Amino acid sequence: MATYVFGHKIPDSDSIVGAIALSYLKNQLGEECIPARQGAISAETQFILDKFDGELPLLKTSVAGENVYIVDSTDKIHFQDDIDEATILGIFDHHKLGDLTTSTPLEMWVRPVGCSNTIIKEVYDYHGVKIPKNIAGMMMCAILSDTVIFKSPTCTKIDTKAVKELAQICGIEDYKKIGMDMFIAKSQVDGASARSLNKRDYKAFDMNGQQVGINQLEMVDISVLDPRIDELMQDMKALKEEEGLHTMIVLLTDIMKEGSMLLTVSDDTSKIESAFDLKLHNSRVWMDGVLSRKKQIIPFLQPQF
Repeated sequence: MATYVFGHKIPDSDSIVGAIALSYLKNQLGEECIPARQGAISAETQFILDKFDGELPLLKTSVAGENVYIVDSTDKIHFQDDIDEATILGIFDHHKLGDLTTSTPLEMWVRPVGCSNTIIKEVYDYHGVKIPKNIAGMMMCAILSDTVIFKSPTCTKIDTKAVKELAQICGIEDYKKIGMDMFIAKSQVDGASARSLNKRDYKAFDMNGQQVGINQLEMVDISVLDPRIDELMQDMKALKEEEGLHTMIVLLTDIMKEGSMLLTVSDDTSKIESAFDLKLHNSRVWMDGVLSRKKQIIPFLQPQF
């Protein structure tokens, strides 16, 4: 029986590439694994797959009775509704511990680095398995994406070392240029609906029984969205009602200015103002230096609940 490897709902490049890279590694170690995904991929991820001849993982929205490996989250809300009916053989993640539990012992690689693929690179090294050229290129891009080309506060020396070693394997000299090309692809918003933008990198979090949705749009220049802010806010209100959220947040992250515009719709905006010691104006505020949802937003917001 094959084992499925996948990341979170609304998959980003780290979760897609992580599924591909970990599946290949496990297959080399004699364990039949199939890379999977829970939803449609982003333009950035498509850029990575096209650049390095990557194959789109299998869509897998039900896992009852299956053996699985999980990458890039441990929050139950981020996985299939029947995840409790699967046997989790292992977790490879770089976030805080969530609420997933298992009935059997499992393999766990969880480290405070900038990207799950950095951890998977370490697992390759641990087992002495050679990384194929195309998979190395995809892993390199996933790390550059998650670390915002090394600008994110989540980035570590381990991440930068991994990128340099992966770049050597795949024969890329100017990896920062590829990273910028990737973010340009990620920044495309022409023709995109407000809903698709508000859910492009959306994750829901259970904060002491209250549901908080946080989306992050990482772009080369967020000013292109200035004419659409009201449209985004109206859709955020609708999304909040549809999903029964206490708070909906969208971070418009400008990787060149190195900061984020926070937009919010909330039952209690004082929680946001208290968490970050700021005042909202028209339900929005610029946050200088904020590039990371997991390190600069969630740890400060969660205690408010």
